[in-house]
Order: sequence, then C-alpha cells, then structure tokens
Amino acid sequence: MLKSVEDISATKKRLRIEISAEEIEREIGSSLENLKQKVRIPGFRPGKAPVHLIEKRYGKEVESEVFEKVISEHYNAALREADLNPVSMPELEEKVDFKRNHPLNLSFLLEVLPKIENLQYESIPVKDVPVTVEDADVEALIKRLQNHKATYEVSEEEISMDDMVSFDHADSEIIEGEQVPALKEVIATMENEIFPPDVMELSLGKKKGDIIEFVKTFDESVKQKELKGKTLRIKLAIKEIKKKVIPAIDDEFAKDLGFGTLSELRENLKEKIHAAKTDEAQRIQKAAIVNSLIESINPSVPEQLIRKELEVLAMEKSTAGQQEDAVETDSVSEILDMASETTDKAGQEQDEATQKHEQVQDQESKMWQKAVKNVQAALIIDEIGKKEGVFVTDAELDQRINFLAKRLSATPEAVKSFYTYKEGSMDSLKHSIYEDKVLDLLLSKAVIEKEESK
Repeated sequence: MLKSVEDISATKKRLRIEISAEEIEREIGSSLENLKQKVRIPGFRPGKAPVHLIEKRYGKEVESEVFEKVISEHYNAALREADLNPVSMPELEEKVDFKRNHPLNLSFLLEVLPKIENLQYESIPVKDVPVTVEDADVEALIKRLQNHKATYEVSEEEISMDDMVSFDHADSEIIEGEQVPALKEVIATMENEIFPPDVMELSLGKKKGDIIEFVKTFDESVKQKELKGKTLRIKLAIKEIKKKVIPAIDDEFAKDLGFGTLSELRENLKEKIHAAKTDEAQRIQKAAIVNSLIESINPSVPEQLIRKELEVLAMEKSTAGQQEDAVETDSVSEILDMASETTDKAGQEQDEATQKHEQVQDQESKMWQKAVKNVQAALIIDEIGKKEGVFVTDAELDQRINFLAKRLSATPEAVKSFYTYKEGSMDSLKHSIYEDKVLDLLLSKAVIEKEESK
C-alpha cells in the first residue's frame, strides 16, 4: 500500500510503500502450491509431495520471484494512487532487508512529469503575418527551373564562368622541398586535390589546349603523404570546354514541365509560392503561441528529459556540416587572438584558457536553455492534446508516410523501414503528426491581431 508521497520538487518525489507480511506469505504459499503441481519429487506422485519439501528445495527461488512480483505490483499501484507519471526508472534509497513474516517497507526516489494546471490556451493574441506573392517571386522560381533544365554542350569558344571545364596534367615541378620520385604520376592521380580555389578565374578567356599555371603548397591533409609540406608549380592543359545551354522560357518550356502553356505554369507556381509562404507564416505564429504558453506556464522540467533532449541537440549539431563547425572554430580563435594582443606572454596561456572555458560554458548554458525550452513546449503540447482528445488515425499516418516518400523519391515501404530501423517503431512519426495537430488547434483558437494601416 502507498504510505506517503514526499514532494522534493515539482518533478522529484519520494514514494514510500509498505507490503504486509500477510500478503507476502500468501503469495509465497500460492507460488509453492502452483509449483507443487509441476515439479516431480522422488517417492511422491505428481502433485502429492508435501509443501514443506517443495519449500525446502525451491523456497529461495520462490521468495525471489515473489519479492520482485509484489514490489512491482505495489509500486505501480502506488503510482496510480498518487497520480504520478515517472520519466525514468526509480531509485531504491535503501538496501532491502527482506525477512519472512515481516512487512516490507520501501522508499523510492523518482522523477515525474510535472502537473500542468489551469491551462489557458484559447484566444492567445498573435500578430498577423501578411502573405503576398509578387511577380518577382514567380520569375525567380522560373529562373531556378530554367537553370535546373539547363544542359551542357561541347564548345571551342573561350572559357566563361558558368562553363564546365576538364583538364589534363601537363607538367609539374617542386620549387620548395625534396624531390619526389615519379612526381608526374603522383600528381596525375590526385584529381580535384590539386586544383586551387580560383581555378576557374585562372581559366577565364582560355581555350581548349591552353595551359594554366599555378603554385600550390600541400598541407597535412594531402592524401599523398610524400607531397606533405612541399610547394609545387603545376601546369594543366585545358582538355574540354562545355557551355551551359539554358532553355528559353516559353510554352515549350512549360510543356516540358507538364503544363499546357507558360501562363498555366506561372499560375501554378504562384499558388505553390503562396502555399509555402502561408506555411511559413503559420510556423511563425505557432512559435509565438508556444513561446507565450511557455512564458505564462513555465512548467518545471525533469532533469532526465533535459539530458535526453541535450543528446538529441548534440547529435543534430554533430551532423550540421563541417562548414558550420569551421565558422564556430574561427570565431573562438579570433576572440583568443584579440585577447592575446593585450596581454604579456607570461599570462597569455592562462587568459586564453579562461576565455575558452567561458566560451564553452556559454555554449553549454545556451544548449541547456534550449533543451529546457524544447521539453517545456513538448510537455505543454502533450497536455493540451490530452485535454482536447487529439489522436492520430492510421489514415493520417499513411498520408504522412506517402508525403515523405514522394518528397524523398522513395517508396512508402522504404520510409516505414527507415523509421522501424532507426526508431524501432513508427511512434516518433506518429507523435510528430500529433504535435502538428495540436499546433493547428492552437492557431485556430488564437486571436490574430492585424496591424493597423497607417
């Protein structure tokens, strides 16, 4: 039975339960009787052996099974009675001293979902986000489609910036560093690794057969380690030039995209741009609503959920791309360089370490705040969904799967396999649809404040 619930915080509780000696003995007796019907004891027919012999041989195993069973049953019953929703496994505070014919007293520490009461989410004011589609928006999209449909044709003309150019290795020599045997063969196998960033600028105005020349120093990242730290003069011969051929924007262009006329194409694009801008406007409004709810409710968040969200954020950051990481690294380095200019050499290392530590702390603090806000939003959305009876149908799940399949140019079965492999089930996708439906509901109940015309 539940003895008490102690509020350590809004999300941490101490749960005390007591299991009577009579119930434990009754469970042990019942288990022994059941076991009696199954086991064979020499000298006795099946089911006729005395219980005390069964207990002598199997008593410890039965006690252990009963011990686990009654604790689990009473713990779950106590959670229901106390109306608690744990977010992690409970921590048993004290070592259990189990003795026959004695009651069992247990104390658990656990993190639980906070109670969100007095939930007010109707008539939340949110600014209107006007949606307009200009002719320039349509023309910009047509230009993108035009470039997407572009082809390349071999040309004998001079190179311009949009051309596709291929090169042959003509010659190379080391101008700094030791000689490398079979240098030409090594360079010829390096492909794009030999090209400088401005190779197209060097090629502008050249023709097929012309030579471009540049100097390149190879750093630690070079795959051919024999070239590490060496500076080479490299000559490349222009092998082939292909000019970009862009289709004309006319009815034929529209037909190639599946429309009867250019006018029909423009009208279709206008509708799609309007839909996309409307979605973006609604995302802005939904974010404003959620932020408003977080500020007004400010629910406590279980630390366990924060740490799980931090793991998700860290994974997202690690896959965000090397370019973003490089920018962050440059930013920190620049700050450290600026600091070192105003310090003497003796204090330089300490100052750099201090600033780097502060940078790390600042990043960790921001990540923690973001994780807290994300979890708060999820808790509020889930609670509103429960209150409003929101649920996801199989048809809605299939519709989302088909949408993702079309977007990824995959089959619905492939999308299902991906989620099953990655998540173990379709629950995460289903919950995503659930959250979308709650956000749509919140927006429908909001008060859109239109900006007064001046």
